[in-house]
Amino acid sequence: MQSQLESQNQERLRQLEELDTMDADRRKRERQSPFSRWTQFNLEKTQKLMWLTLKYPKAHAILLFLVDQMDDYNAVMCSYQVLQEVLEVGQATIARSIKVLKENGYIAVLKSGTSNVYAINDKLYWKSWANNRRYSKFPANVVLALSEQEKNYQQAFNDVEADRLKVVTVTDDEQ
Repeated sequence: MQSQLESQNQERLRQLEELDTMDADRRKRERQSPFSRWTQFNLEKTQKLMWLTLKYPKAHAILLFLVDQMDDYNAVMCSYQVLQEVLEVGQATIARSIKVLKENGYIAVLKSGTSNVYAINDKLYWKSWANNRRYSKFPANVVLALSEQEKNYQQAFNDVEADRLKVVTVTDDEQ
């Protein structure tokens, strides 16, 4: 009985290791895929995008930024400050552009506390397989502006562009 239990445990461990290996291989293939940074676009919406580009170029730039930053579920969370810094425009321009994008069905703006979550219309753009489009709202990538962070943390992240991962140590004074 003991021997049979040990044999079953060893078999299960082998199966789990095999699953881990298969999962690691899948993730590696996905990272190496030339399609890992592709976004799909519905050509039936070309006229709608041309209208946006010609009539509201700043709104179109915001839409392209959001599409670039969105996750596989078509969502991204960022502040107006992030949009202002990336596009080098004022808050009023961002507000008007977001309003145009909402009113014309390019995006939905959802609230998470005082933050906005932007869900890009999945009939226009999507990053994952088309059968995942019905899950287009969550989870979201969160984009933060360094200028919005507390001053003591801004100093700690001075070299963030040079590093992919930055470890920040919190001392007792900062807690």
